[in-house]
Amino acid sequence: MTITAASMQKDVYKEFHSRAYHPDVSQVYANFTSRSGKLSNVENNNKVAFVGLQYFIKSYLEQEWGAFFSADKASAVGEHKRILSAMLGYVVDVKYLEDLHDLGYLPLRIKALPEGTLVPYLVPSITIVNTKEGFQWLTNMIETVLSCENWPIQTSATTSVAYLKVFKEFALKTGLPLEFVPFQGHDFSFRGMFGKHAAAMSGFGHLASGLVGTDTITAVLFAEKYYGANVDKELVGCSVDATEHSVTCSWIMEGEIEFFKYLMKEQSPTGVLSVVSDTWDFWTLVTDYLPQLKNEIMARDGTLVIRPDSGDPVKILTGYKVSPVADHAALFETQQEAEQQVLQQGYEAYCFNGQYFGFEGERTITLMACEIKGLIECLWDIFGGTMTDKGFKLLDEHIGAIYGDAITLVRQREILQRLLDKGFASKVVLGIGSYSYQYVTRDTHGSAVKATSVVKNGERVAIFKDPKTDSKKKSAKGLLKVERVDGELVLFDDVTQAEEATGLLEVVFEDGKLIKEVSLATIRATIDNQI
Repeated sequence: MTITAASMQKDVYKEFHSRAYHPDVSQVYANFTSRSGKLSNVENNNKVAFVGLQYFIKSYLEQEWGAFFSADKASAVGEHKRILSAMLGYVVDVKYLEDLHDLGYLPLRIKALPEGTLVPYLVPSITIVNTKEGFQWLTNMIETVLSCENWPIQTSATTSVAYLKVFKEFALKTGLPLEFVPFQGHDFSFRGMFGKHAAAMSGFGHLASGLVGTDTITAVLFAEKYYGANVDKELVGCSVDATEHSVTCSWIMEGEIEFFKYLMKEQSPTGVLSVVSDTWDFWTLVTDYLPQLKNEIMARDGTLVIRPDSGDPVKILTGYKVSPVADHAALFETQQEAEQQVLQQGYEAYCFNGQYFGFEGERTITLMACEIKGLIECLWDIFGGTMTDKGFKLLDEHIGAIYGDAITLVRQREILQRLLDKGFASKVVLGIGSYSYQYVTRDTHGSAVKATSVVKNGERVAIFKDPKTDSKKKSAKGLLKVERVDGELVLFDDVTQAEEATGLLEVVFEDGKLIKEVSLATIRATIDNQI
């Protein structure tokens, strides 16, 4: 990035705005708000996790603009003038940037709620205003980059909080030790993200929620760089020894039993070891190989985690919902008649003449008893475990399961509910991938930056947006204040300047400097206190 890039982190049309504002306007006041959950990826969601502003301040407002102010004036504005003149087709006037360079700092004040706050829709998490007359263009010039650098982290954090809440809910219901919950949601999204920096940003949103399982190393680096995290002093993010298909395939001649023995004895004799287990025949591994390996697994100082990686994750982990009729052959003359009733009753499998059958799309498939049970019940049959204080079966500490692919929020709840219905504690780790973290847009939570007040001819003027063609885009009006009323955050708009100076929005950046710093640990604690 060149030293002049900071001034070009915007839409081209904003180049015109430094001279398009009314000549008598000396101040512009704007806010960042998530306006609507209509398109939310989280069912029945009403709040957005506010995370990421400190990163924006440090990386863009301090680092990139710092380079602008450190350079000589000609270098600071030269590349800007060259690029924007070419794009607009005329020689742009960069005097407004030269004036900013002469000033020597960004004359902006940013107020915000504490990072980690779960903010209701239509309540602003950030306000921003220019602090010096003549730089009214600056407030909304940074709208583009403020939006694009903040909504993704907040959206990922909101998604992660939703996963965390469900894990916690079922842990409380089934008696799973709560200390296991932060490890239950594991970030596997790196390879599917829109570039390595997007992976780091989104991965930090995952960590900010309080989930600690991750394979996204860049997210941990991000936490250390921008949020005071330190892996030497705290658990920022963690992972385990784990295999992939290429590793398993390298043992094709020796076979999986020898492969497991080698890993457990020679390479990972202690701690958590996760082994992808469906490279060839998953159910043979579960029903044949694992019983043969039981003594080695139970003697190992750690947990062996079985990782299926294909098939319907709900059924692989929890089995099938079987018709309670033991053998439909006793009631129906043909299997077709039995199948029609089973389908009408909403079951996924049934027994006919001593054989289990299920459905795959429109096909009828033959099922083994292990498939009917699912992985968790099979592991219980082999390794046993204990009962929780809520009366649910808890797998022995030497064995576990993870499913790292295609786990949506809907599937997460279905898996945990079905385990509960079968009498099992929710001891399972689920991977959260790029579908959950990247199949989103700025519209997922309606996140937007809008100006609501200006100073014109020395007088405060409330402005607002209220399109007749789309009432959902109506903005707040005037100066803004956020207060907590009956435990919930509430926006008060069109308030006086004295009122705006109060409330829960606090100054975090002013005139080029970060005023208030927050740590990852504080963000996690803030979120934890709200769920």
